[in-house]
Amino acid sequence: MELIINGKKGNYPDGQNALDILSGLEGDQKKTALAARLNGNVIELAAPIHEDGELSFLTFEDEDARHVLRHTASHVLAAAVKKLYPDAKLAIGPAIDTGFYYDFDVAEPFTPEALDAIEKEMKRIIKKNDREVRFTLPRDEAIQLMEERGEPYKVELIRDLPEDEEISFYRQGDGFVDLCAGPHVPSTGRVKAFKLTSIAGAYWRGSEKNKMLQRIYGTAFVNKEDLDEYLRLIEEAKKRDHRKLGRELDLFDVMDEGPGFPFFFPKGMVIRNLLEDFWRDIHKKHGYVEIKTPIILSRSLWEQSGHWDHYRENMYTTRIDDMDFAIKPMNCPGGILAYKRRIWSYRDLPVRMGELGIVHRHEKSGALHGLMRVRCFTQDDAHLYLTPEQIKQEIIGIYQLTDQVYKTFGFPYKVELSTRPENSIGSDEMWELSTNSLREALDELGVPYQLNEGDGAFYGPKIDFHLRDSLGRTWQCGTIQLDMNLPERFDMEYVGPDGQRHRPVMLHRVVYGSMERFMGILTEHFAGAFPLWLAPVQAKVLTITERADDAALALVRKLEAAGLRVEADLRNEKIGFKVREAQMMKIPYMLVIGDQEAENGTVSLRTRTGKTINGLSQDEVMQGMLAEQDSKALDAHWA
Repeated sequence: MELIINGKKGNYPDGQNALDILSGLEGDQKKTALAARLNGNVIELAAPIHEDGELSFLTFEDEDARHVLRHTASHVLAAAVKKLYPDAKLAIGPAIDTGFYYDFDVAEPFTPEALDAIEKEMKRIIKKNDREVRFTLPRDEAIQLMEERGEPYKVELIRDLPEDEEISFYRQGDGFVDLCAGPHVPSTGRVKAFKLTSIAGAYWRGSEKNKMLQRIYGTAFVNKEDLDEYLRLIEEAKKRDHRKLGRELDLFDVMDEGPGFPFFFPKGMVIRNLLEDFWRDIHKKHGYVEIKTPIILSRSLWEQSGHWDHYRENMYTTRIDDMDFAIKPMNCPGGILAYKRRIWSYRDLPVRMGELGIVHRHEKSGALHGLMRVRCFTQDDAHLYLTPEQIKQEIIGIYQLTDQVYKTFGFPYKVELSTRPENSIGSDEMWELSTNSLREALDELGVPYQLNEGDGAFYGPKIDFHLRDSLGRTWQCGTIQLDMNLPERFDMEYVGPDGQRHRPVMLHRVVYGSMERFMGILTEHFAGAFPLWLAPVQAKVLTITERADDAALALVRKLEAAGLRVEADLRNEKIGFKVREAQMMKIPYMLVIGDQEAENGTVSLRTRTGKTINGLSQDEVMQGMLAEQDSKALDAHWA
């Protein structure tokens, strides 16, 4: 068979595997390869090759290779649990973005001490360097094998597999066998560095009707240094947890009386209002108008949009005057009614309508997570109505607006373009025009993007923005979705230059995604130390003696009159205590006034990071803060 490897063609015996091929190659690939890719498909290094094509070797830098390594780590975990807990029943154990997990049915919940013992057993298995050997069985024999081993969850999985699907297993060492499609690294010794990170409950197959299982999470790397750095970031993430900081900084919280329905306190409302003001200002500059649509709308509207039939289990409903209504889970249908209130000419288009619309969705209680996953949230929606010829230019405009917003907060991001899925609606011509318009817009902007073939919505292609925060985590926030479904369902029209009625193109678009989630992301990104323009309290005036109280209060009034958010701390406490307390509250600047400062009209400025500058004039401090605030700078003026 003929294979192209590193750009060179070569002939190899049929059935030879990638491991054997690697042994004949030069370089470090023999040490670093974890898996291979043959003609675009990921394969095991130990898998025999029977076709011509292009073969490449995957290291831990490749996402698919990380997935393969961590999948093997999950098998090592399962083998260790079965060794220590022979009666444990195996469920599923996939790799995930940051590591892996495995679900077990055990008589008693796992404890932190149990994790230590399991880790020790995993290290023993890894040291043995057992091979991961794949084998297949006919369906009846596969079921019999799992029944004999007392694995009812595996039996259920096999019974649910399609009749024509190959049923494969992996044998690890002498005794452990697991139902698995693979792929895996060649042997357990490739799992060089791992850590079990947490225990959680998980319903079998995600259904509350099924038994609660014990889920063990872990992660794996190819070296200890990368593992240690990841664990450091995990600890840093715990410190930055927006739920913790929201309470400590008195910003927001979710209470037992309203699960999934967040409370915003005065300081949190300062941040929220500033985000909304920024949103309104930038949208006005980009030619948007703002609307407000009702929270409750009739059943007939949701039937027309399709939500009543396909999304009703996530909707809150009520009856008014013996008629069914629903609290809106999405803003789109209300925005469409705002469009349909009049006849539009092609000369009026594009129409750009923005809405900070409150929506409610009945999320499962187990999925709720602070501000990141709630049942009531405000989407910064915008719906644009345009002619097909305007798609490209409007995509460029939306991208430029979105880019400006993310740069303001210091977020780098990646862009994905998702194209037509199999279950799509609309004509081939419209899909081709729409997809090409999105692609050409990104190309014209010079934006690098990842193409996700077949991953668009059924009603149109889309562009997604994935932000990267200060810990390197990614968040999908912004999206641009082209819709060919709702304009048809709602019989939307405009009058074209030919005097005839035409169907407009509809674009759905969010930048923040939701106000709540974006505030949670910002809180963790900045670790609660918001830049000056977003800080609820921008400065605190601290007195050393009671004699400085009048000067301190006069300075507060002066700064407030200039538009700054300032508080005074006149308590009879040591200045060091006052400074530390203000720093704990993440206040950007502390302005210290004693007898000398009161007499000279100066302040001693201290930053939340510990820097001190003495003898600054009050006007110098005020002008510096105003300049920092107005520029929306991410770095402090007195860094």
